[in-house]
Amino acid sequence: MKKIFVFVGTTLGSSLGWWLGSAGGIMGSFLVSMVGLGVGMYAGAQLARRLEG
Repeated sequence: MKKIFVFVGTTLGSSLGWWLGSAGGIMGSFLVSMVGLGVGMYAGAQLARRLEG
């Protein structure tokens, strides 16, 4: 269950980061996407932990 939540969180976080960083060109998109990936990974893991009990 945790892996699914982390996967969904990283996908959504990196996609949102890529979209937000698109004004800065490809390098800006990449950097903000990596931050979004980390945030999504953390959020997915926290959500899985809360739902497991």
